[in-house]
Amino acid sequence: MKKNIFLTVILLAVFFLTACNEGIDKISYVAPGEDTQAPVVSISFPIEGAQIRVVEDVTTINFQTVITDDIELKSIVFKLDGTQIASFSSFKDYRRALENLSYTQLGNGDHAFTVIATDLSGKSTTSTVNFQKVEPYKAKYPGEIFYMPFDGDNMELLSITYPTIVGSPSFTTGKAGKAYAGATDAYLTFPATSLKNTEFSAVLWLNVNTTPDRAGILNISPDGTDDRTKGFRLFREGSATSQTIKLNVGTGSSENWIDMTAVGASDGWKQYAFTISSSETNIYVDGQLVKTVAGGIAWDATCTLMSIGSGMPNFAYWSHLSELSSIDELRIFNKALSASEVLKIYNDQK
Repeated sequence: MKKNIFLTVILLAVFFLTACNEGIDKISYVAPGEDTQAPVVSISFPIEGAQIRVVEDVTTINFQTVITDDIELKSIVFKLDGTQIASFSSFKDYRRALENLSYTQLGNGDHAFTVIATDLSGKSTTSTVNFQKVEPYKAKYPGEIFYMPFDGDNMELLSITYPTIVGSPSFTTGKAGKAYAGATDAYLTFPATSLKNTEFSAVLWLNVNTTPDRAGILNISPDGTDDRTKGFRLFREGSATSQTIKLNVGTGSSENWIDMTAVGASDGWKQYAFTISSSETNIYVDGQLVKTVAGGIAWDATCTLMSIGSGMPNFAYWSHLSELSSIDELRIFNKALSASEVLKIYNDQK
């Protein structure tokens, strides 16, 4: 009986081995062929013209590359500004290497990252990308706590942070460099906590697009309500030929409505500033004081967001929606700027 069982097991094993091998081609050696091509180098990061912005003067950068060859790689060398910083000669896949390097000593200035890849036959490929480690932005004016130049990205330079981006805003030619270009259903938001000070000033350049006939520009307004006794709302209203830039400021128990100035469809870039102390709000256009109104500003815990380029989400009523104008050089201060300080900022940028 035991012999019969043993024989049955052997027959089953032979059957399964035979079945598993059916339909599988035998492995055969394939010659690698002639080495005809030099290695191909792809640098994934940084890309050509990249700007690295961080708060530190010296930072870490993660170089990322992909190198391939038709036959076999022999060596890969990384250089930064002409100095070798790494080399590789052992590869898990001898035809394709993903080589990355965390380099911890990147300083400010212009840099060139070079990759030199060599294959077994001695053919070599060199690829270089040029990039920049931008010197950290430091506040240019007393009391400056927020600065957005909109130079091709939406980074706030003092905190090195990006906003929440809604929709698809873009960039256009600005007063200085590039500028925010508004789009339908598009705007930016930042947390407002650090911006809500007893004294407050904002300065920005605006190139008005009179379509639509009204829009929100900048606001910190109570969440989900039409309460205008807290925070502020900068917006515009008018027609296809003339717009009035307006400011609404909540004083705690009431609100101030202030018409700043009228602007035509072809007036181009103009600088607008408002400064709020504990007792009054001052309005400036192109560095000149145009209006003073009694009353400071009040905040509360519901003023959580600052919106740029729209009244959304908290000042969307009365159709103060997306701003299709261009916005540039936005600065916010934790003090009420003096007339001479506002004029200096204007003269620095005009």
